[in-house]
Amino acid sequence: MESRNVTYLSEAFPVFWQVASGANVRDVDGNVYVDFTGAFGVSMAGHGHPRIRTALESQSARLVHGMGDVHPPAVKLELLERLAELAPWDQTKGVLASSGSEAIEIALKTAELCTGRSGIVAFEGGYHGLTLGSLAVTARPDFRAPFRRRLHDRVAFAAFPGPGGAEEVLEEVGRILDGDRPFDDLIGAVVVEPIQGRAGVRVPPPGFLAALAEMTRSAGALLVFDEVLTGCGRTGTFLALEHEGVSPDLVCVGKALGGGLPLSACLGPPEVMDAWPHSTGEALHTSTFLGHPLSCAAALAFLDLVGEEDLVRRSATLGERLLRRLRRGLADHDAIVRGRGLFVGVDVGTQGSGGPATSEGEIAKEEARAKTLGGHVAERALASGLMVLPAGEAGDVVELTPPSVISDAQLDFGADCLVEVIRSVCGP
Repeated sequence: MESRNVTYLSEAFPVFWQVASGANVRDVDGNVYVDFTGAFGVSMAGHGHPRIRTALESQSARLVHGMGDVHPPAVKLELLERLAELAPWDQTKGVLASSGSEAIEIALKTAELCTGRSGIVAFEGGYHGLTLGSLAVTARPDFRAPFRRRLHDRVAFAAFPGPGGAEEVLEEVGRILDGDRPFDDLIGAVVVEPIQGRAGVRVPPPGFLAALAEMTRSAGALLVFDEVLTGCGRTGTFLALEHEGVSPDLVCVGKALGGGLPLSACLGPPEVMDAWPHSTGEALHTSTFLGHPLSCAAALAFLDLVGEEDLVRRSATLGERLLRRLRRGLADHDAIVRGRGLFVGVDVGTQGSGGPATSEGEIAKEEARAKTLGGHVAERALASGLMVLPAGEAGDVVELTPPSVISDAQLDFGADCLVEVIRSVCGP
């Protein structure tokens, strides 16, 4: 009944969710799991938080749907005011949307209006969504290839820096900004994840984002931070940009923001956002469900919880606990554990068969094995009662984004289970 492209099916995968609460999920067969995915990072406050349910019930009794760009629901304004208080600028304006992809689309349109330039710099490994505008700055060849003739062709991809340093990457970005690119258009936007998510929780070296911001502005372009996954407290600060004190020109947030409902936003200071003209009765970017009352009410309840339950601090302290436990359990193993807050990746792609591959056949075999390791770990963990996701450009990283309301016991179970599964799948 569903397109065969949507849901991956195997003998052991997937399970179908029926009930979820806190950091637990129960499937239709009655099996209970500890959720280290946070439902793609959405459930920062846990599944089905009572405060969010109450907010939804209260809002649904008053207003389920409004007319976001004509006769807006009042709750839309309440949310925009709250987001402005949390943004990194003295004054903030925003556009609400339903998905992270759409927030990125809005950011790219804003940059075009503000700079008059169509060129974009994005980064290898970057993932920003799959709608046509956001897909143009998503680096994954398998996602891009079927639609390449429809994609904006004024995007130059630079490498994303590894732990060894950012000097070469910054030099490459500088060359692109100076004109070393396969198109004539000037660069109007540089789009970056402060921590790359789907590429395998890749944390850039200190100073990279600050240097990138300086050179972007010197070139007359806008710096866009995609914080759809890293934002709302995931990394131990409300926005990941706070770790380096960098203030970009635009920030996109989503996922956790909606408290479990579809919601995202593109935010920026007035001098950038006022590139959009005054409405004359028709908005240049809008949608039927803009500022949907239920999503806005859930988001306000979630933002209340961030403060009242100290979810940002919990992400920081629990993230340190998770990193320590994984690193201790894998101390004599080749797996690499990295991350910030409750945004953790375990790179198992370093696992080999005992020595360096020398022949073309051995190299191909090792590459094929690496591409399946993350998936193997995810399937084996599922059978042990733990939900995780594969990530990384080769599918060789296990990505962890558990709810920040997770208990110590649940966190320890998940860490110990994952260590055991990695040793089982990848070798002792």
